[in-house]
Order: sequence, then C-alpha cells, then structure tokens
Amino acid sequence: MKLNKINKLNIRIYILLFLIALLMIVSLIAPYLCPNDPNYTDLSLAKQAPSKTFIFGTDSYGRCVFSRVLMGAKVSIFSSLFLVLGTFLFGSTYGMICGYFGGKIDRTLMGFVDILLAFPDMILAIAVAGILGGGLINAMLALAFTGWTSYARLARGSVMTIKSEVFIKAARLSGNGDLRIIIKYILPNIIGPLVVNATLQIGGMMMGLAGLSFLGIGIQIPHAEWGSMINEGRSLMQTAPWIILYPGVVIMVAVMVFNFLGDSIRDLLDPKRQMV
Repeated sequence: MKLNKINKLNIRIYILLFLIALLMIVSLIAPYLCPNDPNYTDLSLAKQAPSKTFIFGTDSYGRCVFSRVLMGAKVSIFSSLFLVLGTFLFGSTYGMICGYFGGKIDRTLMGFVDILLAFPDMILAIAVAGILGGGLINAMLALAFTGWTSYARLARGSVMTIKSEVFIKAARLSGNGDLRIIIKYILPNIIGPLVVNATLQIGGMMMGLAGLSFLGIGIQIPHAEWGSMINEGRSLMQTAPWIILYPGVVIMVAVMVFNFLGDSIRDLLDPKRQMV
C-alpha cells in the first residue's frame, strides 16, 4: 500500500515536471509560435472578440492577445525562476551562517531578518518597488528583498538542530574546517526542506511579479507580461473580458502547476506523510 502510494506520487511528479518543461520550452520558442506581431498596434482591430485570425481576440490597441500571452510567458516564468534561485542561494547561506556560528553573529544577522518579517512580504515589496521605480529589474529586486528571509529562517533552524549531532563533532575533531563542515556535512542534511520551499515559492514569485505589474510598478507597457496585460484590460472587463481572461487563466495554470510540484516533492520527502 505504501509502495503504491509512493509510485503514484512519483508519477505525479514526473507529469508535473513534464508540464513545467513544456511551459519553459513554449516560452523559449514563443517568438516562432506567435501568429501575429505582439507589439503591432492597429486601432481598427481594437477589442475584437476571439476568432480564427485572433484566437484570444485583440486588446484596446488592436494587438493580438494570444501572441502577447506567449511572449509574456518567458518574462513571467524565467524571471520567477531566476528570483527563486537567487533568494534560495543567498537566504540559505545567510541562515546557515547564523545557525552554525550562533552567538552575536546569529543575534545581529537574524535581528535584521526579524525586522523584515515584521512586515507583510507583498506590502514591503510594493514599497521597495515604488522607491526604485518601475521596470523588470526593480520589480525583481523588490521581491528578492523580502523573498530570501524564509530560507534564512528555515536554514538557521535546521542547522541549529543538527550542528550538535555526533557526526558533526566527529568531523570537527577530524580537522575539518567550518566551511567544509557546512558544505559537506550540514548542507546535504538540510537541502530537502529548502528545495521544497523553493519549489513552492516559484508560484508566489510569479504572482508577485504579476501583482507589481498590475499596479504599474513592475514590467512597463508595451512589454508583454501577464500582470501588465491584466492591468491594461481591467477597465474593459465588461466590454472586452477576453483581454484579461486569458492572461489570468494562464497565470492561474502556471502557478498551480508549480505549487502542485512543490506539494508533491514535500510529500515525497516527508516520511510522516507517506505513512498516512
């Protein structure tokens, strides 16, 4: 029974990985898949309903919504992946240093983390993005400013749990330096929860980028991005709902796929969940 459950879980992970790979491939070859120029404007074609010529219809400037959705995939997906990778590396390193050395170093460094955690992540990101100004890079910096703290807390707690274990003491007595102990003995034992957190965070980062773009402090018009497309079409929700419908559905599907993958990896790595 337990093996069957694990096998089903593995199959689900493989399917989700396939879907994510498919999304990434489509986003990379989007310029070759677009049936129309995503930035070509023609007011005579504005707000046309979905048809054979324009599968997802056109927006208020006569641009092909389908082509813009395809072009926006690369920005939304790869920006989120790059953000998660950066916050994962920085936050995990930060937390491991705090947990391993402890004392004044831990209190000082984690004090800064506690200050950041006192504010809701998105509110703080909006404030930072507002100060930095619009644009993709500034939006990513704003989200990265708050996104690394969860890794720092998780890594610190995990390191503090295992640093007093016998094998760590044995490694220290064998003449291993702090850096070698952290990389060779501690990191492999805490990497699982950090990877799960990273996988779950991808969808959140994607929503964060879309949210900042929707507010006008993320990716700027006319660049194609799902959040900015929804922002452009929100005033036409009743007269031309397809302008925001399709970008919204694509965001929802992409976020759900990444979230399901994170949940599945968490279930696979958690023995308690496998016993249920």
